[in-house]
Amino acid sequence: MNHSAILSMVITAICITLTYIFTAFINIRLPIAANGGLVHLGNVALFISAILFGKKTGALAGGIGMGLFDLLSGWTAWAPFTLIIVGIMGFVMGWMTEHKKTYPRIILAMIMVSAIKIVGYYLAEVILYGNWMAPITSVPGNLVQMGVGSVIVLVVIGPILKITRREGI
Repeated sequence: MNHSAILSMVITAICITLTYIFTAFINIRLPIAANGGLVHLGNVALFISAILFGKKTGALAGGIGMGLFDLLSGWTAWAPFTLIIVGIMGFVMGWMTEHKKTYPRIILAMIMVSAIKIVGYYLAEVILYGNWMAPITSVPGNLVQMGVGSVIVLVVIGPILKITRREGI
């Protein structure tokens, strides 16, 4: 195994860990929706990972990082859905910002990824609850979660990109 492959694995492992930590320890349970709902900052780590390191790292950081949270935090039924939905979110964020890391491109990617999250988790809840109406109550919490994460990333990504360009990362 060459140095580049090892470095890529280490970076991906760090991104998975940060996504898990931001999901597990920086969150607020909402008193809405059938499952109570959870707003967390895992999307901040996910978005930054995908923007900086691309679609593969984004997909793995999101799917595995948030999937582990589900497995270890009592949301076990959600883990397979999270692995797929958030993995796709990370892939799309990384893919859309791979060659052009401008604010308009990042914002467009955030909109696309938010749509994936809302539709994906709506369908997951339909499967889990066997009901097409109950999942609608989760949409506001998902919108808040994506909005908060997006705003934070938009504030910090400029300086982060400046540093990574300067350091050649």
